[in-house]
Amino acid sequence: MTKTMSRATRRASQSVTIQTVAERAGVSAMTVSNVLNNRHNVRATTREAVIAAARELGYMPNLAARSLASAATIRIGLFSRNLDSGFLSSILSGALEETSESGAQLVMRRFEAPKLDELIASAEALRATGIGAIISPPPYCELISDHCAPGAFPLPLVAISPGDELPGIPGVRIDDRAAAREMTAYLISLGHTRIGFIRIGSRLHADKTRYEGYRDALTNAGIIAQPEMVASANLTYESGLAAANELLAISPRPTAIFASNDEIAAAIVSVAHRMGIDIPGQLSVAGFDDGPLALKIWPTLTTIRQPVTQIAAMAARRAIGIVTSGEVDPQVTYLDHQLIIRESTARPGE
Repeated sequence: MTKTMSRATRRASQSVTIQTVAERAGVSAMTVSNVLNNRHNVRATTREAVIAAARELGYMPNLAARSLASAATIRIGLFSRNLDSGFLSSILSGALEETSESGAQLVMRRFEAPKLDELIASAEALRATGIGAIISPPPYCELISDHCAPGAFPLPLVAISPGDELPGIPGVRIDDRAAAREMTAYLISLGHTRIGFIRIGSRLHADKTRYEGYRDALTNAGIIAQPEMVASANLTYESGLAAANELLAISPRPTAIFASNDEIAAAIVSVAHRMGIDIPGQLSVAGFDDGPLALKIWPTLTTIRQPVTQIAAMAARRAIGIVTSGEVDPQVTYLDHQLIIRESTARPGE
């Protein structure tokens, strides 16, 4: 009986993550990590709230793994953009979850713009403080890959969700080209033939792979790609507004628009509402990522779900493995994407 109950308790605790505890306590995932790692930069009332939430949820980090890792003083770094977004929040949550479970330390460095000399200088400074590896999403991992020979960067690097495989650099990602192909094929299956596409800027590898997936699906369906049906943005909602206005000014306009991320898709929805265009009756809209924004807009967004939290956690795990083993395996790990169908898409004219 006792063994059965202990197994059930372990299963329940394993389904609770650091993000779950953070939401229960009303704090950030970073704060939960600080409490669990007994750091002193947390107010007493906040610490008590986190401990109470962890106790209520039955959250029990893997103390054995933590003890083993702590003995080796494993420290890894995270390069990220200096802005808030659902994508980056998911990365932080996954990385913190894994490092907390393993007893490793995560040190974050934020950057305003992708500049190689700043990345190199930061990596050198981190190496001097005992950091053993870096995990990073685009554009930083891609910039390093494009301009540094394999092994030339000051620290081993693991790429988080790069838009394509990076030579000599281990990474964890989905197949962006296949995901974009699947979304475009879905829109075609609804009866759409005038499908607009918004790219995300040439400096990102996903700009190429997601566009290729869009073109693949059109070609497979015998639909001729039209250059005027493609616009560009730069990942932000604001740039998406301009791209949406550009595509919706075409005559005849698209009956569907596939955006390369959810922020841009939300901008399309906003512009369509202002123009009196019914979604999905007169225009279907699809996105990419499936962050929190996808459920906050109306109508809710059809999108590609990439498991960013799990990708970041696995990238952190691989970085910890590099530090402990001293070996870098450049293999790329692929996780599955998922087509999520919601209210923003329908057959043309419905």
